[in-house]
Amino acid sequence: MPGTKPVTVASKVAIDQFFWNPIFGCMFFSYLNFTEGKSIETLKNKLQSDLKTAVMGSWAVWIPAHTVNFAFIPPSQRLLYINTIQIGYNVFLSFLGNKKVDDGEKKE
Repeated sequence: MPGTKPVTVASKVAIDQFFWNPIFGCMFFSYLNFTEGKSIETLKNKLQSDLKTAVMGSWAVWIPAHTVNFAFIPPSQRLLYINTIQIGYNVFLSFLGNKKVDDGEKKE
């Protein structure tokens, strides 16, 4: 979708955040879960506990960032702009991904 008209920008941001963002969140937590050798049950608990936070955190960062990106940043500078913001967002995801979740099992 080329262009910087408001409806085009809004469409790009909406597709990214309301379609791809939840899918990415599920993939992110699944990857972490399985590379750490955890169970499907642990993944379900993690998704129930933290997916909403990840999606809403993404909205707080990426809706304004992408709106600025698609509306005002020249195409040749978009990668630099996005990668700069991505550094901070990756820190947020790292903390969230490593946050302990009650797995429902009692430890004695």
